[in-house]
Amino acid sequence: FLLVDKIIDIKKGNSIIAIKSVSGNEPFFPGHFPGFPIFPGVLIVEAMAQAASCLAKISMSSNDKNTLFYLASIDKTKFKKPLFPGNLLTIYVEKKIGRSSLWKFVGQAKVNDELICVSEFSAMIGLKDGINK
Repeated sequence: FLLVDKIIDIKKGNSIIAIKSVSGNEPFFPGHFPGFPIFPGVLIVEAMAQAASCLAKISMSSNDKNTLFYLASIDKTKFKKPLFPGNLLTIYVEKKIGRSSLWKFVGQAKVNDELICVSEFSAMIGLKDGINK
């Protein structure tokens, strides 16, 4: 599932700003929560991780289509306000460390400049054919 609709700014090797348009017809809303739909917090973090993977991919010298980015850790995550259908989520991600196969990021998710979520997370870079099945 794709949680990044648009990249609006990228500074190769440094940061990315992306957009997620939160639509009321997304499949998880009927159950989260019935009669009071709220975008799941874990998916806000996933959207930040997907934006971070775009930043990492664009920043890498290799253009190998066999490269995958695996979420490795999630730390210091705080949810400040709920995210509702109809909101436009702006995702800000900054690279803190990026060496070989481990990259660390800090992300913020905002609606109308109001902070919705903050998180620090890391991702491992691997190859599809290097995965144990």
